[in-house]
Amino acid sequence: MELYIPRFQNLPEQNCFLFGPRGTGKSTFLQNHLPDALWLDLLKPENYRQYKAYPERLEELIKGNPQKKDVVIDEIQRVPELLPLVHSIIEKKEGHRFILTGSSARKLKSAGVDLLGGRAIRKTMHPFMLSELPGSPALGEAVQFGLLPVVYQSADKNATLDAYVSLYIQQEVFQESLARNIGDFSRFLEAISLSHAAVLNVSNVARDCSVGRKTVDNYIQILEDILLAFRLPVFTKRASRAMSSHPKFYFFDAGVFQALRPRGPLDKPEEIGGAALEGLVAQHLRAWLAYSPGRFTLSFWRSQRGVEVDFILYGEAGLYAIEVKDGNRIRQADLRGLNEFGKDYPVSRRILLYRGAERLMKNDVLCLPCEDFLANLSPSKTMEDLLKII
Repeated sequence: MELYIPRFQNLPEQNCFLFGPRGTGKSTFLQNHLPDALWLDLLKPENYRQYKAYPERLEELIKGNPQKKDVVIDEIQRVPELLPLVHSIIEKKEGHRFILTGSSARKLKSAGVDLLGGRAIRKTMHPFMLSELPGSPALGEAVQFGLLPVVYQSADKNATLDAYVSLYIQQEVFQESLARNIGDFSRFLEAISLSHAAVLNVSNVARDCSVGRKTVDNYIQILEDILLAFRLPVFTKRASRAMSSHPKFYFFDAGVFQALRPRGPLDKPEEIGGAALEGLVAQHLRAWLAYSPGRFTLSFWRSQRGVEVDFILYGEAGLYAIEVKDGNRIRQADLRGLNEFGKDYPVSRRILLYRGAERLMKNDVLCLPCEDFLANLSPSKTMEDLLKII
């Protein structure tokens, strides 16, 4: 058996949805925290057939196990018809707590089903954070293979990543009939991988994969709905200059990006590695915010002239600008975006993460080793705590 690694995720006392891509450890987490729960796994073909044909069976299952008050329904999006029944049971106030996991929000939205009328909060599960892992793996390994639990605990990470991507896309996209043309969608995945950690230009992606712009818009929405990717908006709070209007695009895990990214003689390894490192920081910040909600919103900053800062954290706790550089040394040009941001927002704390080992202060920019920053990032620490201890 694989050793269970505790997660920063926590369960609320009330009903909740727990969304996250497959392989992020939702089921493992719940099995360890709720070993006595009544469990319905909709990935099992027989369960899927039975409950799809007869959703009322859920109420019979619960009545047949009156001692079990915690009810886990795994992959609820497969049978969204169960949600009205869950809602009805909650309304009876008989002491049941429902935890509904899902790896896709698309079928729930498209079916127009009742998402429990606000009676369940939404939680998200992410790949491992480095600070969750015993004896944190080297940064280079995390950049290359990502931090999906199913990959991290595999003896053959390359093969597991390839199988994960193929199986995920097959089950979530084509089995659920989200995309009709396998060839078009496969070409799109290669083309969109070139946009990872970059400003998204839908027209360019459409041209690269030879499909229409509207189709690409739909494909990108599919990736977001099945939680395989996300977009970061531009930070425009009290902007004093013209800003870019296009978001940045990221896959949810650096390893998934590496598995999808095509390679050839014209592809520079440092370009791919730099995008993967930036994506690794992005997924850590998203997880940190998800496990400690309410602190900040996450965005990026880019002027119409192309001056950019990778990540902006904005909230009651302050304003932080973070730039990521895949190099061991810091050049003056690496500080340009942060310096420009500081002119517009002098109250901001500006941070550069790099591959070096020294903590430096350059032009009011705090330069930190990226590996140390990620290894110490946890919900128990504020950003100020983090900057003091690294």
